[in-house]
Amino acid sequence: MIGTCHSQGNGFPSEMLLKHGIHLGYCTNIHRGETWAETFAALRTHTDAVRLRVSPGQPYGIGLRLSAAAAEELAAKPEEREIFRRWLDQTNSYVFTINGFPYGAFHGTRVKEKVFAPDWSTEERLRYTAQLFDLLDEFAPSGMEGSVSTLPGSFKEFIRPESSGEQLDAIRRNLRRAAEHIERLRERSGRDLHLGLEPEPLGLFENSAETVSFFEGLIEEVDGEERDRLLRNLGVNYDTCHFAIEFEEPDSAIRAIRSAGIRISKVHLSSALRLNPSPEAIERLREFEEGVYFHQVLVGDCGRVSHRFRDLPEALAWARAGKEGPGAEWRVHFHVPLHTDPESCFGDTRDHLGGLLALLGEEPGWCRHFEFETYTWEVLPPSLRSRDVVEQLVAEYRWCLGELARFGLA
Repeated sequence: MIGTCHSQGNGFPSEMLLKHGIHLGYCTNIHRGETWAETFAALRTHTDAVRLRVSPGQPYGIGLRLSAAAAEELAAKPEEREIFRRWLDQTNSYVFTINGFPYGAFHGTRVKEKVFAPDWSTEERLRYTAQLFDLLDEFAPSGMEGSVSTLPGSFKEFIRPESSGEQLDAIRRNLRRAAEHIERLRERSGRDLHLGLEPEPLGLFENSAETVSFFEGLIEEVDGEERDRLLRNLGVNYDTCHFAIEFEEPDSAIRAIRSAGIRISKVHLSSALRLNPSPEAIERLREFEEGVYFHQVLVGDCGRVSHRFRDLPEALAWARAGKEGPGAEWRVHFHVPLHTDPESCFGDTRDHLGGLLALLGEEPGWCRHFEFETYTWEVLPPSLRSRDVVEQLVAEYRWCLGELARFGLA
């Protein structure tokens, strides 16, 4: 009975059951923790408190984030892995997916473009991802499908014109090696394992057209058997915030990806800021400037992207300069809580998320892993941040379960 929630005065519907084999969790990258000790402490303190509110007495799915340091430590210490397995059993919890995008520190320091490093041209990224799959295969319940999400190959600015061919070759080669590692685990355990590459604004591929083009390059010049293995083990982690920022519609984006034979490995349920760039809205947007995360800005006119900015300060400086009109609409890569409306002057992109769930409701089964990911909790303006992170996560669960039910998925 995965995902069943009984009402205990907390606002959750009674007998809420996720359908079609769907697993729902929140990504634990919202919590600080770079070592395994810090990560496990957050799981015991925050994740278990959320579990008790949203899934008392029922199996509870965890979307785990492990840094490279934490993964290395766990891999080297079987006794720590055994302690974690016992904790999962005791709390009736299970790990079904791991976020392997951020390799190193992810809170309290400048992350920005560093989140893309090391990229897929490096042995470090390959080793880290293989280690995450080894751990997932050990922790996930027997026979259960498992996924890991990762960056979209690289960051566009990391690709140097003088060596772009070599870098892209290395990225494709390492992803093929990752697929081979996943295949060996598949053969050993019999479970469906897959890696989801996550398109992001200014990533090596960031929209549906670039995603399809990248995968076409990945599978070209390979025979049918290897092609099948690559498309079985590699797919897309579809972040609804990221595709909405690109001014894409879910029906066309999903259709383009799936028509190319690319699996949707996992869906990140997330929402971005959107605004009509009036002087008042531009001024209020300064409240979202902060020094930790990238907040790419895409400007659109008539639904088409006219300008791209690597971060919010550059977009604000462009608007201040006033050499061009500010465009009809801005979409900002700032994950905002799913359960609350942004303050006046701002909208959000939850309609993209709803459109995706509507598609899944019409044709269930093309994705079963769902994770909401509002890792920005610590840097949100006070008006959008709950007093306590557990309260925010519980409210986002309530919203997500309601949306899944609205489209016949719960």
